Amino acid sequence: MLKQFFITCSGADTDILESCSKGEQNKYAGIGATVFFTAVMAFIASSYALYTVFDNIFTSIFFGFIWGLLIFNLDRFIVSTIKKRDSFSHELLQATPRIILAIIIAIVISKPLELKIFQKEIDQVLLEEKNQMTLDNKEQIALQYTPVIEKLNNEITGLKREVSDKEAEVNDLYDTYISEAEGTAGTFKLGKGPVYKEKREKHDASLQELQQLREANAQKIQDRETQIATLSSEYSEKVNNTQPVIDGFDGLMARINALGKLPWLPSFFIFLLFLAIETSPIIAKLLSPRGEYDHKLEDQESAVKTWVAQKEDQRKQVLATDVVINDKVYQDISEEEELYTYKREKARSMMQLQADAFYEHQKRNL
Repeated sequence: MLKQFFITCSGADTDILESCSKGEQNKYAGIGATVFFTAVMAFIASSYALYTVFDNIFTSIFFGFIWGLLIFNLDRFIVSTIKKRDSFSHELLQATPRIILAIIIAIVISKPLELKIFQKEIDQVLLEEKNQMTLDNKEQIALQYTPVIEKLNNEITGLKREVSDKEAEVNDLYDTYISEAEGTAGTFKLGKGPVYKEKREKHDASLQELQQLREANAQKIQDRETQIATLSSEYSEKVNNTQPVIDGFDGLMARINALGKLPWLPSFFIFLLFLAIETSPIIAKLLSPRGEYDHKLEDQESAVKTWVAQKEDQRKQVLATDVVINDKVYQDISEEEELYTYKREKARSMMQLQADAFYEHQKRNL
């Protein structure tokens, strides 16, 4: 039963093959097995590729099965249509479209296997890319907030400097009126005279201004620090919201791109392996010697071709004979006097009717 199944897979005419030797049957069973297992490999590879896309095992198996059937039907059709003749170049020409298609299919179905084989290396490449993307993402988001935060920090620094400058001014006034009281500066008179009072009043006024400035700038600094905290919170929230997108950067296209960054030689050999698998049904048919089945198939096709040619020739002869007979019949009829008289009367009646109609038409116009 298994042998019969593989023969069916080969696309051979089972009626003709049953009359052939066991060796010939085994040859086509081997070709059919190659067609079948090529479709199985296509099913496995395409199912894995689709699983990386849909992330659903049932959907992947379903569409992978459809793809396997497509490859099976295509290989079976191509193998069955390659006729073993005396010209190898003619057979190769028949197989050329399938070989080109096999290259395309090999590229498509070899990639999923490469992704599985080099999964750890691809994960490492993706990890490095994700880390770099995280840093780039933070820098890009920071560009939206850093200028504003820096501006606020500069304003806070300016407000603090303003208070420091005022404090220095108050301290200088304090030293001035103390020195005046001690007689070490100013008028150089010991005691609290009018000049001392004037400088003391100036210091006290400046000290009051310092207190007001501290309170006002403290409120401004607090407002700006609140804005900075809000912006920092928004920055952190935006980074957290965009991070899942980066973490999910491991789809099929991302993995294929990561695979492209790995050394090409191992991937190339895997591609050659699948190319060999995909072209194996065609190669098996091309390399197989012309056997008993091929001779019988050619004999059957030749018999049908001869029979069709005979029927076509007979139809041509019948048509030619019928034309000759019809010409002779019409020639004999044309010489009959009775037919001539009848057609002459009909023609005269027709011309009379035309003349009457023309006369009536002209009469109406006048």
